[in-house]
Amino acid sequence: MKAESVKAEPVKVEPVMGAGFDPAFVPGITGPTPTDGVAKSPEPKGAQEPPSAEPASPERVDAEEAGAEAVADADAEDVADADAEDKADGPVFEASDRRARIVADRKGVRLSLDEEACEFRWDEIAAVETESPRFGKRYTITVHTPDRRWYPIEIEAAARARFKEWDEQIDAVLDAYFEEA
Repeated sequence: MKAESVKAEPVKVEPVMGAGFDPAFVPGITGPTPTDGVAKSPEPKGAQEPPSAEPASPERVDAEEAGAEAVADADAEDVADADAEDKADGPVFEASDRRARIVADRKGVRLSLDEEACEFRWDEIAAVETESPRFGKRYTITVHTPDRRWYPIEIEAAARARFKEWDEQIDAVLDAYFEEA
């Protein structure tokens, strides 16, 4: 008997892609926000006024400071008005404990656990599922996306009586904003 030699053929395999290699692969996860206080200027860099050669008069400096304070006050009022519009616009569901937080409003659903957060617009959501345990105080909300991914979060309630209240609030939000396809 003769032994035949076996040739190994190279295997052509596509590289594995996914959340294990690229965190941006998971939809809904947002990147960290800068904390160094970077301010963006609405004007392009070339449009800024060049410094003048003449010294600034005290009246001009005071007027500029007063104008800057007025703009800051107006911006704060605009933000407060926008927040009031968001809250007055429709039902809002908020639940949180020491680690987790969920907010569902007209913009969508935002989940956060410790320092991690993700945000889903209503058009990115296939279903929202709630679950109350038979025993214990952990209320589970799961956001399902159309690409068969799900994102559960557990909120620890102070008392089991909160479950019924949370169910009613989340149902009101879903009835108002979520459109089934």
